[in-house]
Amino acid sequence: MSAKDLYSSIGNPDADTVERHISEVQRQESLIKTGALQSAIFNSANFSSIATDANGVIQIFNVGAERMLGYTADEVMNKITPADISDPQEVIARAEALSIELGTPIAPGFEALIFKASRGIEDIYELTYIRKDGSRFPAIVSVTALRDAQDVIIGYLLIGTDNTARKRIEAEQRWLAQHLRDQQFYTRSLIESNIDALMTTDPAGIISDVNKQMEALTGCTRDELIGAPFKNYFTDPERAEAGIKLVLSKKKVSNYELTARDRDGKETEVSYNASTFYDRDRRLQGVFAAARDITERKCLDQVLQEKNVELENARLVAEKANLAKSEFLSSMSHELRSPLNAILGFAQLMESGSPPPTPTQKANIDQILKGGWYLLALINEILDLALIESGRLSLSLEPMSLNDVMLECQDMIEPQAQKSGIHISFSQLESPYFIHADRTRMKQVLINLLSNAIKYNRPQGTVEVTCCTSTPERIRISVQDAGDGLSPEKLEQLFQPFNRLGQEAGAKEGTGIGLVVSKKLIELMGGEIGVESTVGAGSLFWVELNMAPEPQPVVGEIEPFESIQEHVQQGVTSRTLLYVEDNRANMELVEQLIARRPDLHLLSAGDGAQGIALAQIHQPDVILMDINLPGISGIEALKILQEDPSTAHIPVIAISANAMPHDIKKGLAVGFLNYLTKPIIVNEFMAAIDTALKFAEKRLDGAKRKGDL
Repeated sequence: MSAKDLYSSIGNPDADTVERHISEVQRQESLIKTGALQSAIFNSANFSSIATDANGVIQIFNVGAERMLGYTADEVMNKITPADISDPQEVIARAEALSIELGTPIAPGFEALIFKASRGIEDIYELTYIRKDGSRFPAIVSVTALRDAQDVIIGYLLIGTDNTARKRIEAEQRWLAQHLRDQQFYTRSLIESNIDALMTTDPAGIISDVNKQMEALTGCTRDELIGAPFKNYFTDPERAEAGIKLVLSKKKVSNYELTARDRDGKETEVSYNASTFYDRDRRLQGVFAAARDITERKCLDQVLQEKNVELENARLVAEKANLAKSEFLSSMSHELRSPLNAILGFAQLMESGSPPPTPTQKANIDQILKGGWYLLALINEILDLALIESGRLSLSLEPMSLNDVMLECQDMIEPQAQKSGIHISFSQLESPYFIHADRTRMKQVLINLLSNAIKYNRPQGTVEVTCCTSTPERIRISVQDAGDGLSPEKLEQLFQPFNRLGQEAGAKEGTGIGLVVSKKLIELMGGEIGVESTVGAGSLFWVELNMAPEPQPVVGEIEPFESIQEHVQQGVTSRTLLYVEDNRANMELVEQLIARRPDLHLLSAGDGAQGIALAQIHQPDVILMDINLPGISGIEALKILQEDPSTAHIPVIAISANAMPHDIKKGLAVGFLNYLTKPIIVNEFMAAIDTALKFAEKRLDGAKRKGDL
């Protein structure tokens, strides 16, 4: 009511009347506001408000109660008590608990819900409400007794809030707490199950945690270790402390060896591995360290070291024995070749002498020559085997024409076959084949197989040589004889050195080395050798080698013939060059180059021994020398030439595929005038020859002036 309305209603009042009326208006307005607030609270949908009479029968059921419980007010008012919408088991349990707590019997039912409130005790408890549809939810219930002016209880007010969300949060918190405990237990289990002694320290090296292995290593309990300095448990505390500092500076340390000492004095060698660790804000927390017992490993290392020393000593002994064998064989070869040279030389002189020898003398000379050549072959085979076994045999592998090699072998073997009455046939190759092999050694293997096929054949027998591709990358050469064949037992012994399979007592000569050498040579060339044999039907020996592409002509910056002619001075006497080379392709290249120099005449030799002989006989102006030669190497041949007064003045140029700097340095150091590497550059090659010729001319003139020549 406004003041205007008030004045209108009371006419013309005095001041007291006006004041009374104003107070009344304010009181009424306050009551209205309070009633509105109470109504808003009571009818709030966020919590349930249930009022009962003194007997517990529901009299008021607000909107919040309807929303939470699913009942309408008309369905419950004056009909049921709050106990009827509560979990009956919880109501019974509450009655029993209150009876014990308060020391008086309390009946299960509504009395259990309001007993404390009826005694003036504040009561807030948790209870499960049951909705109309039977579903349940947890609620927090606050109970207040309603009294009249005479303080007599006229009813009860139960205000409830849905506790589902809080329950869910609490359940999640419990789950998280349990998960954290499980994770901590799992982490601890991992730490405890580790075979290494584990510990953490703060940055100052004070132990903050350990596992059981650390307790066992030190003989101290976890409580004794935590808070103690890390360094105290090692024989060298300063080194242990340095290990902590090293981790802090480098963030990580591996295989840092320490010796731990337990409280009883027992020492254990450990490998200390550690790293720094941090909190989630990347603040340094300390050092995590693992100490692994390496006592057994150290013992094994010691044993291994001793074994290695034994093996090294055995290796040195074996190398010494191998060197001694090689030196012996080399010495034996030299000592045997010298008298053998005289035996074979004089025997050949007697054979070709005049007057010719008598038939008896001729037969005796034939026996001398036969034995001499056999002895020479034996020496060569033994030396080959020794070189192969020592790993010092040098091969010159290159693409080569198999057709050419087969023709050369055919020319060499046919006289032996005719003499023995054996018919030998070589199949015609349908197309050119090229293999990757050493030409000299390839011919050696084939001649050995062909000689055996003739030697161990039957009278008037046959030998058939065929070639075919076994795979797109391999070619097979087969030698089939018509001999007696070999049993499986003999085949197993076939490639054993000096084993002639029972032929020692026979008339056929042999060493039992040829096939062994052939097998090793073929394997060194990346191939394979095998045999198939049937007793009474003969044997088939086969060799497989890798095929190679056809070699292309060497393309280089060769000066035109006319420009090379400019190096030749008119009226200059022809000079002689000697080229010692076992690779036919390289030899042919040099032959063609020298052919363009009318002032030069070329002699050639296939190995060092032959080269030395030609040098001694023909006294060439310059010698071109390959390094890797069969028999003696180019360096060994140079030494022999330098030691011979008749050849010491001849300049020697090395031409080699050994093109590493140390090879060149070694070659120049031993006395080669120049060292050219393959592939040769024509201009450099010709310039080197001209330089060597001038050098030879000056050396010869000097020797003549001194009277040495």
